[in-house]
Amino acid sequence: MKCNVGSTDRIIRIVIGLGIVIAGMVFKSYWGLIGIAIMATGVFGYCGIYLPFKINTNRKEV
Repeated sequence: MKCNVGSTDRIIRIVIGLGIVIAGMVFKSYWGLIGIAIMATGVFGYCGIYLPFKINTNRKEV
């Protein structure tokens, strides 16, 4: 898997994902599980949804 998520995008995904997870825990809702998927794309630096649209926010070419 080639990294297609840039550093700013990664930070935003981790923060938003963490917020969704916390909100899910506070409201006792399974919707918080979506936050885990969002955080995972930030941590691993790869987003499968970007692939068909040929989006790459990573400026570094490896």
